[in-house]
Formats: sequence, C-alpha cells, structure tokens
Amino acid sequence: MTDLFALTDKILSSQDHDNKPFGRINHELSELDDGLSFVEAFSNSVNFSTDDGLVIVDTSSILGGQRVVDAIRHWRPEDRFNSLIYTHGHVDHVGGSGAFIASAAEDKTPKIEIYGHENVAQRFSRYDLTNGYNQVINHRQFGTNMEGSFLPNDAGAPTTTYQTYLNFQKGDLDFELNYAKGETDDHTWIWVPQYKAICAGDFFIWNFPNAGNPQKVQRFPLEWAAAMREMAAKKPEYFLPAHGLPIRGCQQITTVLNNCALVLETLVKDTLSMMNAGARKNDIIHTVKVESRLLDLPYLRPLYDEPEFVVNNIWRLYGGWYDGNPANLKPARESSLASEIASLAGGSLKLAQRAMEIAETGDFRLACHLIEYAVNASANDKMLHAIRSKIYKMRVAEESSLMSKGIFGHASRESDAKIKDQ
Repeated sequence: MTDLFALTDKILSSQDHDNKPFGRINHELSELDDGLSFVEAFSNSVNFSTDDGLVIVDTSSILGGQRVVDAIRHWRPEDRFNSLIYTHGHVDHVGGSGAFIASAAEDKTPKIEIYGHENVAQRFSRYDLTNGYNQVINHRQFGTNMEGSFLPNDAGAPTTTYQTYLNFQKGDLDFELNYAKGETDDHTWIWVPQYKAICAGDFFIWNFPNAGNPQKVQRFPLEWAAAMREMAAKKPEYFLPAHGLPIRGCQQITTVLNNCALVLETLVKDTLSMMNAGARKNDIIHTVKVESRLLDLPYLRPLYDEPEFVVNNIWRLYGGWYDGNPANLKPARESSLASEIASLAGGSLKLAQRAMEIAETGDFRLACHLIEYAVNASANDKMLHAIRSKIYKMRVAEESSLMSKGIFGHASRESDAKIKDQ
C-alpha cells in the first residue's frame, strides 16, 4: 500500500515537481487511520467505518463507481453502506452512487441515506435542462463523445438536505456538514471531529482553484476563500480533498489553505478596484495578475483553471455581461465583421497569412483574433482552415491549463474536420 502522506510531504517540501496533476486515478484504497480510508479515483472517495456501518464521502463517477465499491468492500467486507455524503452535485462526485445503492440492495441492508445541500436537487434539474450543452462542452474540453443522460439515470438524489449547517451522528462518529459557495452553489465541506479531519470536496484540487471555468456556471471566489479560512480555523490534522493526495499535519494544512484563500481574495480585491474605477473588462484581464511565487507552489499551478479565467468570473459575478466596450453591447454578426476586416486586409488569405506571421512571433492572442476573422469571412476555404489548425496546435503547446488546451485543441480539430469534409 502506498504511503500517500509520504508522497504529499515530498511534494510540499520541494519545488522540484513536474507539471502533472497530483491525482492518481488507480482506484486503490489506502487506510489513513484506523477506520478511515481513501480511494484514489477520478474523484476520490473518503470512507469512515463506524459501529453502524460505512459513511462514504463522494462516490466518484459512473465509470469508477463500481471499482470504488469493490475497493471499499475489500477493506470492510462485513460493514454495510450506511450513508453517502455528497460534497456537491458534479457528476464525477455523484455519478458512482448507483453502484453503492445497487450493492446495498444486493446485500438486502437498509436503504442508504444520502446527505447533500438543498441546492443539489436544483443542480440535477439544471442538468436535465442543459443535457445537450453539457455533452457539447465535455466533448470540447475532454474530447469525449457521450450519449444519453449527462447525469447518470441511477444517481441517487439526496434524502436528507440542509441549508447552512447540519450535525449528525452515525455510530460512534459525528459528522458536521458546512455549506459554502465556492466552485459551486451546492458545496459542502465536512468536519469529522474525532479524526480532526476535513473532507474538502473541490475546494482544493492540487491546482489553481477552479473558480473561473469559462464554460460553466458562476463560481464564487470570495466565499470560497472564506470557507478555506474557516477550515483552517478548525486546526485539522487530516485534509482530504476530492482530487489529488491527502495532507496530514495542522501546520501544512493551514499553510495550504491560507495561501489558496489569499490568491482568491487578492484577485477579487484587485479586480473590483479596477471595476470601481470604471475600467473595461479587457483592461482588467490584462492587468490583474497573481504573484509568480504563489503560482509556483505545487498546489497553485494553473494546470486546470487559471487566474485570467477567475478575473472573468469575478467580472461576471459583480458586473454582469457587458464588458465596457459599447460596440459589444449590440454586436454585429461575426461573419459580417469578419468579411469587412478581411476586405480591408486585402482578402481572407492575406489575413490568415498575417495571423500565421504573428503566431510565429509568439503573440497567439492577436494571431487567433485574425485567423478567426479570416475563416469567418471564408468559412469553407481549406487553406484558411489549414492555417487555423496549425495556429491552434501551436497555441495548445504554449498553454498550461487543461481548459485552454481543451478549447484551443477543439478549434484545431474543427478545422481539421472541415478540411476532410470538403
């Protein structure tokens, strides 16, 4: 069995780490303490053995749910599944619940109780309304091709919900559920006092906080920071995130939480300062930054989300969708604007060639604007799409975050498909 805390200590004590996530999707169970275990999965599962059965925090995804169940069964074969706790309603956290429910039914044990914030039900309803869109963005981000329901049909809905705080006992353990907005508006973090343990869900993911995701609904960075300060005030000895490795030791945990909170608080403060002074969103995006000493920390690397996207989300939260540029209030059709720009440039091909020249200097932001004008003006031109595909492939290689790589990579594949289809 791998010593997960030894891995964590090595990472936190050294800046010598590669640019890879610290999550290991192996579905292996590690016992962290007597009666406390941790299954590493796409979304981790934290498991507590009580004298009245097992309490499971998060169930992983539909693809990993059964493997998580099997790992826990091997650890505690005689214990029944008593309860599930959802940290929030994302499908990689609740999608595996059907496997737990089915396992309990096979064992003919009492029905599993499922705890979650009251907004989880609203999320499930929204997934029904936006099923197609969620499939689209997953395809764009991860290259997946899913059919049917984005939220698995066998995902269990919470049977016990709460608004701000809920304390309950299972066997010999107390569980304190705390509501806080952060990555989502239905998020719960759990305090288990007997272990001095916090189950953090997605408040911590061993990457820069996912507070800006450009394809998802609103995030709440200031409330997120406050939640992390509250967690640190508990003086936990175990910190158990839903993605990445667990952390042990109050001093290490407190340092990590406070640094994450500081980053989010500073982004909000600096963004609002410019908004209050009347700055446009474009100016704010290019001005507000995070100190490199913080981004260099192994748990704040912008490998999934990134600060610029968080600034965008802060603007959306406090300022709406108007970006301060009056031309964007009621914009022209993209194709009409592109045709005019291409005409001024002497044709779409010249515009695309100029985009490539600029890309080769490393200014991908400007290059991508120009190539988008070129292909929007001449949507079926194979030569333009060949240039577009190359530019976006070059940009993918230069980006750090998975979100940027996913969207730019999708743009490249779009042009590749255009070339093949014609």
